[in-house]
Amino acid sequence: MTTQLDPLVRDLVAWVEKEARPYAEVLDAWRTSCPRLTVWEEASDRGFVERISVQGRGIYVAATEAGRAFVKSFGNG
Repeated sequence: MTTQLDPLVRDLVAWVEKEARPYAEVLDAWRTSCPRLTVWEEASDRGFVERISVQGRGIYVAATEAGRAFVKSFGNG
């Protein structure tokens, strides 16, 4: 299913695919209160990103296999 959010979800997943990012940084950059623009929530609900615990550093967000496949489906990932 393609949605209008797909390009933004792809950008988020590609961003954390390059390197895992601190959870707080991801939420600060991608969380929104707009009910029509739920990029973080959409990526998380689809299973494209996951929270991982990095010892001594805290919680990070990384792309999942499904997320990497989603980025590749755009042809430039």
